[in-house]
Amino acid sequence: MDIGNNKVLNKDGCDIHYWISKRGNCPWLIFLHGAGADHEMFSEQIAAVSHNFNILLWDARGHGLSRPMGEHFSMTLVVDDLATIMNKEGIEKATFIGQSMGGNAAQEFAFYFPDRVEKLVLIDCTCNTMKLSWLETFYLNITPMLIRLYPWEHLVRESVKASALKPDVQAYLTKTFNRIGKKDFVTIFLATASCLHYEKDYRINKPLLLVYGEKDETGNIKKIAATWASNEPYCTLVEIPQASHCSNQDNPSAFNQALISFLSDRSIDVREE
Repeated sequence: MDIGNNKVLNKDGCDIHYWISKRGNCPWLIFLHGAGADHEMFSEQIAAVSHNFNILLWDARGHGLSRPMGEHFSMTLVVDDLATIMNKEGIEKATFIGQSMGGNAAQEFAFYFPDRVEKLVLIDCTCNTMKLSWLETFYLNITPMLIRLYPWEHLVRESVKASALKPDVQAYLTKTFNRIGKKDFVTIFLATASCLHYEKDYRINKPLLLVYGEKDETGNIKKIAATWASNEPYCTLVEIPQASHCSNQDNPSAFNQALISFLSDRSIDVREE
């Protein structure tokens, strides 16, 4: 996979690695990976779209090559990291493609910097601004205690099993999770969960592709997808067959079909492979 030139931003105690691939005046796509993963989770997507777009990939702080992550990790800091890189590279506006935590980061960026967002592609992530049920709030409140009690090997095994169906994707996630280690993994996970904030009547109001895997049972992602999509005036909802939480990796062919159609403003008809 040709991912362009590797660059480094030193900020708030972390050397943040990112990659730029420029093709003149083409529109920008910014790919934001999930918690515990790194830029390589989008290898199948980069190969499919890189000829027609400028690309920005990164390893968010605490992930991949961007370690150690610094003294703090929060979604606010991640958004600020991203804005700083965009300013440094002269990227005024982009389409953001985020998986899980990356989707939460993309939503936060759109919330604080709406004028810099062209479109959003949100993959297997929950809505940052939707009101949680009392049961969802209860589970969210007890998660910090429960996740810290899990033995690391068990936490990795269960997280990987819940995230992907394909053995090669599971092997990739096992590698990237273990690179981070339990202490930082828990910090990142809890910081991502804590970024949720109910905003009554808020709408993203951007062209939005909302994607989830048909086998994704993590959190409330699949449960709320239809309601979330119905609340957004410019949203296209797509279920990816034969895929779990990392649907772009479990079924890249079906996902790429939906992605390319959305980026090309064509109607989307995802068929099971």
